[in-house]
Amino acid sequence: MATFKAFLNSPVGPKTTHFWGPVANWGIITAGILDTQKPPDVISGNMTSVMCVYSALFMRFAWMVKPRNYFLLVTHASNETVQLYQLSRWAKAQGYLKQNPDKAA
Repeated sequence: MATFKAFLNSPVGPKTTHFWGPVANWGIITAGILDTQKPPDVISGNMTSVMCVYSALFMRFAWMVKPRNYFLLVTHASNETVQLYQLSRWAKAQGYLKQNPDKAA
């Protein structure tokens, strides 16, 4: 009980935006994961690139902010992973990434 109370009242606990901001960002990650089921021709290369830059910048912010916000860091690292996967799907569909014929078989 003391551990939960300490978390509840911590500077990054659920009484702060340092907690609810990352919770809301999981909606973006969920949408990205759901979009992996869609064909790659509907992916916007520009928007996906922007999302990659956004997540990279905010990963650094989450690391540098005091108190350090690990929840926000994990949130943006997860989004970076999903967006980089989507960007690779888009690049393959556009012909930017060629598959090695030996490994394709």
